[in-house]
Amino acid sequence: MERKIKLTEKETPIMNLLWEKGPMFVREVVAAYPEPRPHFNTISTQIRILEDKGFVSHNVVGGAFQYYAVVGREQFIERSFSDIVRSFFNNSYKSAVSALVEEEKISVDELRQIIDMVEKQSKK
Repeated sequence: MERKIKLTEKETPIMNLLWEKGPMFVREVVAAYPEPRPHFNTISTQIRILEDKGFVSHNVVGGAFQYYAVVGREQFIERSFSDIVRSFFNNSYKSAVSALVEEEKISVDELRQIIDMVEKQSKK
């Protein structure tokens, strides 16, 4: 995903379903969508937009389109997080973590776990 395209609030639940359940027809997406469910045509339109953005593609199965995620969830999260750090924290992960500490969004125990992860990763 080279382009910097974001998911909208309406697109995110659809992508989550495709990531969790794999390839789906529009009617399956509608059935699995949390309440209140949008209309079939609304979901269909959102999926076509996701396809235009390069997040989704489709196979033709029995004359119907079965959609699947082209971009993996992990890839999307990594890219989105990198964009946030670059845009709001001057490309400094230290500043991002510092902001979490200042806002009390991360605990000392969680910071210790992160440090442990970094140390284990650096030993590899």
